[in-house]
Amino acid sequence: MTANMIFRDEQLRWFGSEVLMRAGVPEAGARLVAETLVDADLHGVDSHGVVRLDIYLKRLEGGMIEAAAAPAVLRDHAPVLLIDGKNNFGAVAGQFALEQVLDSARRHGCGIAGIRHSNHFGTCAYYARKAIDEGFILIALSNASQTMPPAGGLRPFLGTNPLCVGIPAGERLPFVLDMATSVVARGKIIVAAEKKEPIPAGWAIDKEGRPTTDAQAALAGSVLPLGGPKGYAIAMFIDILCGVLTGAGYGDKVHNMYEDWVNPQNVGHLFIALDVERFMPQAEFRSRMDQYIDALKAEPKAPGVAEIFVPGELEHRTFERRKRDGIVLPAGVATALRGWGKKYGVELDGHASA
Repeated sequence: MTANMIFRDEQLRWFGSEVLMRAGVPEAGARLVAETLVDADLHGVDSHGVVRLDIYLKRLEGGMIEAAAAPAVLRDHAPVLLIDGKNNFGAVAGQFALEQVLDSARRHGCGIAGIRHSNHFGTCAYYARKAIDEGFILIALSNASQTMPPAGGLRPFLGTNPLCVGIPAGERLPFVLDMATSVVARGKIIVAAEKKEPIPAGWAIDKEGRPTTDAQAALAGSVLPLGGPKGYAIAMFIDILCGVLTGAGYGDKVHNMYEDWVNPQNVGHLFIALDVERFMPQAEFRSRMDQYIDALKAEPKAPGVAEIFVPGELEHRTFERRKRDGIVLPAGVATALRGWGKKYGVELDGHASA
């Protein structure tokens, strides 16, 4: 059996950039897409990491991503903007939108951008951390293709539409919530299927509506909403704000990047940036955040609990560990990457994990 492989993040970033550029992606876009994928792996979100490079390249080669197109502002009613992603990579549309909302927040105290004609854009947390670095609060939403039924439904209608909130702190780590509105991101089921591993009960149903722990059966069926009707309702409002409101796809009009080889995805996103300084001085806010987190983490712990974590804290610890020790990729993912490297003349070196 082929062993899993360990790679340095710099190595994967370089490899992804080089392959994308040789596939025809402009350098800035190639480096950005590779950065978002590796960033996901570094933070432990393997379902959104370099495992996605394979499908990105297949859609690029199939003409379903327009890597040379420049996203543009369609409507500028500052602080509200409507952006056309021009069917470029979602990361390119997302980065363009982030720059626009942060600029708007500097000028007006807030920035709101809806994005249409986009694609899968990686983790929402990637953009939240960028905003935090600039001292802003960011709320990021995105819809996705159909993988989740409405509460009481049998077949998929909604995506696992993620919700993210990023809030800066002082000495403490920032608050970074990035969650799917399903029990689990579908990408984790994809990873389990590739590893031929079972999934926990309660994650998904098969195509007949029966609970399943078989990852392949789950992919043919549906992931389940987080918290039943509550997760379904949150996924629905995200689809409305990101799809119906922006003019992007919604419901079955968001095309599946793994199954639809004719239509662009037409994913929709929504970014909301807030300027902390419009509420109070940045230093005061960060101090208050630290006090808040200190108080929370000092709360009495339930039996068997060693530490109370703030959203984003576990991902940060994973980031530090993987920066130090490297990123472990399943053998199948490494093989797929090497296949693209061979096609485009880019070497991918790694070593077997222990």
